Amino acid sequence: MCSKTILVTATICIALFAGMISCKKTDTTDYAANATCTGTTPTYTANIATILDANCASSGCHNASSAKAGIKLDNYANASDQFKNNNKNLIAIHHGNGVDAMPKGASQLSSTLINQLDCWVKNGCPQ
Repeated sequence: MCSKTILVTATICIALFAGMISCKKTDTTDYAANATCTGTTPTYTANIATILDANCASSGCHNASSAKAGIKLDNYANASDQFKNNNKNLIAIHHGNGVDAMPKGASQLSSTLINQLDCWVKNGCPQ
């Protein structure tokens, strides 16, 4: 009887502990609003297209033919729409909690590239 009680108690404790460590609060940080932007404002044509083409809008990811999760980042219209209307894209690039870290299966982008994306969004995603 005693060993059965210990087993049940241990099982409950393990389940509670596993539940606590698996729960991550979703990041809601507004990275664009918090960005420190100095110098020239990044534009899609001069800065952002290169970042997205090299890291996001590749085959099998967020280009026109793949559009993983319905996200297309292969041209200005698609990219600006995605970043203006969905804070989760910047959260993913920052590797925040509650979203898939992007780029998928790769290292986090450099702080310089991330800051350019943040500042692009902060300034209204200029073309």
